[in-house]
Amino acid sequence: MTPMSTRIGIVGYGNLGRGVEHAIDQNPDMELVAVFTRRDPGQLSLVHSGVPVYSVDSVADHRGSIDVMVLCGGSKGDLPEQGPELAALFNTVDSFDTHAEIPNYFAALNAASGANGHLALISTGWDPGLFSLSRVIGESVIPSGSTHSFWGKGVSQGHSAALRKVEGVAGAIQYTVPSQEAIDAARAGQALGQSAADMHLRECYVVLEEGADAARVEHDIVTMPHYFDEYKTVVNFISAEELAANHAGLPHGGFVVRSGTSAAGDDLMLEFSLKLDSNPAFTACVMVACARAVHRLSERGEAGARTIFDIPPALLSPKSAEELRAQLL
Repeated sequence: MTPMSTRIGIVGYGNLGRGVEHAIDQNPDMELVAVFTRRDPGQLSLVHSGVPVYSVDSVADHRGSIDVMVLCGGSKGDLPEQGPELAALFNTVDSFDTHAEIPNYFAALNAASGANGHLALISTGWDPGLFSLSRVIGESVIPSGSTHSFWGKGVSQGHSAALRKVEGVAGAIQYTVPSQEAIDAARAGQALGQSAADMHLRECYVVLEEGADAARVEHDIVTMPHYFDEYKTVVNFISAEELAANHAGLPHGGFVVRSGTSAAGDDLMLEFSLKLDSNPAFTACVMVACARAVHRLSERGEAGARTIFDIPPALLSPKSAEELRAQLL
């Protein structure tokens, strides 16, 4: 460990937690010092076997030995409870992605972290996260225009996790599919007059538990608030074998389009796009860069909740200010 390294802890070791472990390997100024799990720690196999694994119940015992805790739980059932509890103990970074609940979640973490002198960066990743930043930049530099965000085709980790929490579901995955007609219209600079829900289809592939009522499961899915109730949602029931054979990957991506005109009437368009073989791997990379920024801000004495809007871009980079000016400006 170098003198200036950031000591990282991971809470939750699913796809995202493993992605964070891999991302740390690409950052010499980072060190993974502990992983916390609700499972039996002795049964967890990490990429780096020398990193200790602890029960999440013992997390408070590690105060002072971790600079930033990266929270890798789900937005539906894990983060609303874990986020405030852990922000009271550590600096934290998470990827909370239930957009409608972000204001309430921010308030909860702001209270918990601020009262205890910690910094909590919420809703990092790519949407919310980098896409959010692109929307702000687009609307700031092209004030007269319209913004459209498209996701997919790809696997939504949060929506897939929400599916798996439905009673009667043994396994599931969800693909978000954007409307090509809406994409073409946005790129042509046309104001669509449609909501994000109108411009996307949610395709669900679900394995039922033995004896589960398919009609009830489908109803519980398509009426789920904040996840499926506002979207056209298609539920396909498949076997566990088909899920494993045909839906094991986690690709995703999408883009944000801001189109409009200058004061002189010139057509303008800004587009930010991503194409990802692995949604959790990329989300993890963003979270690790954000952990660097959180540590630096904490060292300056800042406390309370933050979003990506509040992070100076230079703090995300391992490069010095001099290197950034010489190499990237």
